[in-house]
Amino acid sequence: MLPRPNSKAIDRKRRLALPAEDPPRRPPAERVGGFGESWAPVSFEWAKAAAERCIQCPAAPCVRACPLGNDIPYALWHMERGLVVDAALIFSRTNSMPDICGRVCPQTELCEGVCPYTKQDRPPVPIGRLESYAADWMYREGLGVQRAAGRTSGRRIAIVGAGPAGITAAEILARNGHAVTMFDAWPEAGGLLQYGIPRFKLSPEIVRRRTKGLRSLGIRCRFDTTLGKGLSVDGLVDQGFDAILLAIGAGIGRTLEIAGADLEGVFQATPFLVRANTDPSLLPPTLRSIPEVGRNVAVIGGGDTAMDCVRTALRLGAERATVWYRRTEVEMPGNPRDRKLAIEEGARVEWLASPVCLEGDETGHVRAMTLVRMQLGAPDGSGRHRPAPIPGSEFTVETDAVVLALGYLPDAGFIARIAGIEAEPDGRVRVDPETGATSRAGIYAAGDNVLGPALVVDAVSHGRRAAEAIHSFLTAGGTIAT
Repeated sequence: MLPRPNSKAIDRKRRLALPAEDPPRRPPAERVGGFGESWAPVSFEWAKAAAERCIQCPAAPCVRACPLGNDIPYALWHMERGLVVDAALIFSRTNSMPDICGRVCPQTELCEGVCPYTKQDRPPVPIGRLESYAADWMYREGLGVQRAAGRTSGRRIAIVGAGPAGITAAEILARNGHAVTMFDAWPEAGGLLQYGIPRFKLSPEIVRRRTKGLRSLGIRCRFDTTLGKGLSVDGLVDQGFDAILLAIGAGIGRTLEIAGADLEGVFQATPFLVRANTDPSLLPPTLRSIPEVGRNVAVIGGGDTAMDCVRTALRLGAERATVWYRRTEVEMPGNPRDRKLAIEEGARVEWLASPVCLEGDETGHVRAMTLVRMQLGAPDGSGRHRPAPIPGSEFTVETDAVVLALGYLPDAGFIARIAGIEAEPDGRVRVDPETGATSRAGIYAAGDNVLGPALVVDAVSHGRRAAEAIHSFLTAGGTIAT
């Protein structure tokens, strides 16, 4: 690899004057016509030119803003010289999933959000697009999967949950010579990567090439297996596992406590996205039918999941798809870039409105939604202004389907049933923040069941940290407390 650039020799004035060309994306009409990725392929020349805009900041704010601490300037230094594989290898030192995080991370809120160009109201260096481009190139060169070490430790690890945190930990532990078995409730590995993120944001092929590498590392996978239903932590201990990692996510969808929430045509976000975006062969029989959305779709919520749902509804044929959010855009969570893409595709966003009730027709199918206008008051515990209804402002809209994208919670009851595991009041697993160790020796936790609903990059970071701690624990001769 190249030596790091001499900071004093960088002509930052010249770089700052270079033109900025946005990453290419497919036209909105073409995007809505199918479920292919929204981004268009980028050229080698575009990638080199985009990387050259990096001014190689000595303080590297993008590195500090990345939850994984990716060495972004050094990777882009190689990229601008056409050394794409070297750039990918630099990203891969700290990020187990650069091809995935480059696509789904909210870079505008992280690395790209602190790029010096943003202070000039200019487009930042497109770090995410360059990261995924480099990782894709590496896979094409056959370098995307590293095999496990030849030596074996003789220690066995069970990882419950095959999402980003679990996969990350499994790969690291397998490369350290440990025998890893993954358990997951779904028929295929990937967790939310496979069953939560729509195809137009993350191609299933990208996920599958990642999960195929599990077997090449000697990792065993047991699918359609749910902890608490035929599988228990103590049962895993009885099977001889030396350590256990809980990486089950936070998949309990928040409900809407209003009249009519149980009508036909009212969907929870996860099953809605799963049924619409996933190959039926990778689903249990109960989820293999495509949702029927009709002409008018209402999505309740305001985060990334709400944008995923409204964009999916448009691809399913909805003529009018609207996100209803009880605050304003200023308080809206989620990635502004995804919001822009949704609006380009024809989605509508209505602010300061909250549903009051849903009405059904004679068959029990939703046909209308009554909402109330909201006004913002004092900040709540999250720092956002608390919404309050405006008396007498109710109004009704017709709708053929309603999708509830209200956020997610960990399964508090599930954690409570595991002997010796302490939980936070909201049901998240209580861990040592430095290691992921739970209150029971030999059992660790990582990802959303610790963090609550978070980013893929956070789950990867958690998985890496837990894997390193488990490896140290096993190397020191540790065993699970019984």
